[in-house]
Amino acid sequence: MPKVLTQKMVDDYHRDGYLFPLPALGTAEAASYRQDLEDYEKEAGGRLTELGGAARFKNHLLFKWVNDLVRLPAILDAVEDVIGPNILCYTSTFFIKEENSRAIAAWHQDSTYFGVRPHEHVTAWIALTESTPDNGCLIFLPGSSSHGQMTHRENAVEHSVNGGRQKIIEEFDASRPTMAPLKAGEFSLHHTLCIHRSAPNKTNDRRIGVGISYVPTRVRHIGTHRMPAMLVRGSDEYGHFDLEADPVNDLDEAARVNHADVYKRYRANYNEQLAWHQEGKALPVS
Repeated sequence: MPKVLTQKMVDDYHRDGYLFPLPALGTAEAASYRQDLEDYEKEAGGRLTELGGAARFKNHLLFKWVNDLVRLPAILDAVEDVIGPNILCYTSTFFIKEENSRAIAAWHQDSTYFGVRPHEHVTAWIALTESTPDNGCLIFLPGSSSHGQMTHRENAVEHSVNGGRQKIIEEFDASRPTMAPLKAGEFSLHHTLCIHRSAPNKTNDRRIGVGISYVPTRVRHIGTHRMPAMLVRGSDEYGHFDLEADPVNDLDEAARVNHADVYKRYRANYNEQLAWHQEGKALPVS
């Protein structure tokens, strides 16, 4: 029996490739996490959209408050209902669209450059501000997770919130998109093969979300780099990933060193997966 989702919700996720909205935080809690983020930006000397690179990724290794986010019971309970009780956080990423920004995400699949098989990865997208059609909420294509891995092209989109600026270059039916608005504190789930995109932010406030990638411990990584991940629920009987350590204090020296090493490996894997994908190399499906 599912822990927090109904069986219908679980079935809907597996059929459609996504599920929303789901509750994670109260409005005041979401606002507090936004303040934590913006305090970090002040200390770092710029908004994450300006700093780019490592500043946006794997911050659950640097900050206890981000670590708390990836471990929220409300999120992990829902994730457990769709992938099982033994859960790794593969990565976490801030997705921010500044006020009146042209930033978009073209149609893409999260699976493209992660290199995790089989395709059981699920992304929890947490809204720290309201996420609406006007400010660029996620847009999903129902049933698209059944299409399998599609061919993407890198550096194909201007003003992309994705570092790779990728988009799908195969033909597919995009005639029935589903907007996925969220209130601050709510989250959505989407399957790694689910085709999705987002539009520009046409409002006078930032749209701030955190994408957290979860995988069951049974999955493997197919690249040449051994990848790290954080055990956030259950146990790991497989040892397919190097287990990451929680930060003891925000931005302490050990956390900074760990984050730098992990990000270096994450980026090396991303570049390798990109090269293989661009070359059309046949990759394992399971």
